[in-house]
Formats: sequence, C-alpha cells, structure tokens
Amino acid sequence: MPHPMLNIAVRAARAAGSVISRSRDRVNDLTIESKKRNDFVTEVDHQAETAIIDTLLRAYPDHGILAEESGAAGQDGAEFRWIIDPLDGTTNFLHGIGHYAVSIALERQGRLELGVIYNPVNQELFTAERGGGAFLDNRRIRVAPRKGLDGALLGTGIPFRDDQNLERYIATLRALHGPIAGIRRPGSAALDLAYVAAGRFDGFWEFGLKPWDMAAGVLLVREAGGVVIDNQGGDDYLGSGNVICANPKLVHAMLQAISKGEAAWRSVSRPESGD
Repeated sequence: MPHPMLNIAVRAARAAGSVISRSRDRVNDLTIESKKRNDFVTEVDHQAETAIIDTLLRAYPDHGILAEESGAAGQDGAEFRWIIDPLDGTTNFLHGIGHYAVSIALERQGRLELGVIYNPVNQELFTAERGGGAFLDNRRIRVAPRKGLDGALLGTGIPFRDDQNLERYIATLRALHGPIAGIRRPGSAALDLAYVAAGRFDGFWEFGLKPWDMAAGVLLVREAGGVVIDNQGGDDYLGSGNVICANPKLVHAMLQAISKGEAAWRSVSRPESGD
C-alpha cells in the first residue's frame, strides 16, 4: 500500500494539474512575468503552487515547504519538508507544447522519501517511495540497461539564461557526441528525470538546476535502479545543481566523457600562462 503521505502528494499534484489544464487554452490572456531574461512565471504557476501547498499543509500543518515561486514556508526546522515545482516547463506551456509537469518531493531530515511527477497533458503519473521502487501509473519502472555510450539516447537541458555557461555545456556535448544515438532537449528537467527512470532516456545530464527541478526525479531514478551523481562524481547534485544520471555502468561512462569535456573547456577558458 502506498504511504499516506504519497497519497496526499498525488492529490496535491492532481489539484495543481487541474489548475494548469484549465488555463491551457487561454495562454494569451495570462499575466506573465520575467524572473530573469528567458525565465518566465505566470499566474498559473502561482495558482498551481497555492493548490499544492494548501493540500499539503491541510494534511500536515507542521511540515516545511520549499517551493519555486514562494520560497520557504511552513514550520522552521521541520522534520519533514516538501520540495515543489508547480509547473516545470513553463516556456513549453506558454508555447502550447504539451511537455510540462508538476513535481513534488518530500524529504525527512535531508533525505528524500517520496517523489511525484505528474504530466497533466497526458495524465502520466510517476511516483516513488524510498525503498519501495518507482512506478508509472502503478506499473513498476526500471532504468534502461544500456552498458555504455554506444547507441545511448540522452536527455539534457541547454543553458538559456545569462547566468549559465553555454561554452562549458557545449564542451560536454562535444565530448559525448559520436557514439551516442542522439540527444533530446524537451524542456522539463523533472520529466527528463522521470523518463530516465522509465527507461525512455538512457541517461540525462544538466548543469545549474534548482532543488525543485530535480528532487522528485532524483528519487524516481534511484528507486528505478539508477545512479545519480554530480559532475564531480559525488552526491552534491541538489546543492550544486549539476546532475548526471543513468544505470550504474552508463553513468560512469557519461561522467568520464563529461569530465573530459569540462577539462577541455577549462584549458581554453583559463589557459596556463607561459614565459
């Protein structure tokens, strides 16, 4: 039986999905703000986030909240904290591209316990519990078994903001290019991670993410048998925002290639001085 907190998280995700779906056909009438250049937020983001937080805190008023739009809320120092992205893929939503999701994770004293990712367009529901496996619409899912880069299909996110380093990313892209079958950039990190968990992507990497972009997806990948690391091979991905994930063998091959690309980028951007 699913954990009661998971049931509440699913209820919250579906409530946010209903808010998003009701606004899908009136995008031109929405109030749109720019947080940074090319980084947008709409009234739908805010309304969906409110629906999630209201649902969670009604059930668990002593829990903490970390949400993309409203920041930290709830009890300070709470044992449990919900990490929320009410609409991951806002740009897709604004352009009528049906690839976006609600992402909700629960951590207990810093350890991820539950994850829910819900795409309101096709109503796919990805869920995970620590130690309980990962599921898509109640069907258990596993990461793809590909052993190396040859023929791998990878997901990624291309830098688009001024505070992101495009040249660094291109260097890692160049290092991976060749043996892989292709790269996809759908526009929602949460769904990209869910797709790795479901075996649709063999692996995924991106730099500069926020905790709410990846918390639920990270748990999904791990519970589907995958490995999640940062670009140093460690486990500080939620802190650094840099993430690589795949099955254990492929993630090692990806890390080697990405590290090679980053080394090449550093040698060009900060060449050693000579006499």
